[in-house]
Amino acid sequence: MVQLLHGSATTTETVRRAIQARKESVRAAAKHYGISPTTVQKWRSRPTSTDARMGPKEPHSTVLSLEHEAVIIARSEA
Repeated sequence: MVQLLHGSATTTETVRRAIQARKESVRAAAKHYGISPTTVQKWRSRPTSTDARMGPKEPHSTVLSLEHEAVIIARSEA
């Protein structure tokens, strides 16, 4: 399985799972994986090891108005 990472990702999902599972100190984990202690703390506090979605929460056209976008969607579904 190919894993897509955003441009500034410093860890993979496998490393994140290991960070969450291991009970070593934050400093020791950061040194072991070559990342900052802040990154270790961030991943330990998250409930999952998946990356957050990048981009807008509600994608929309920057060119079309909402009305024009709705017309195009309605035509493509018909």
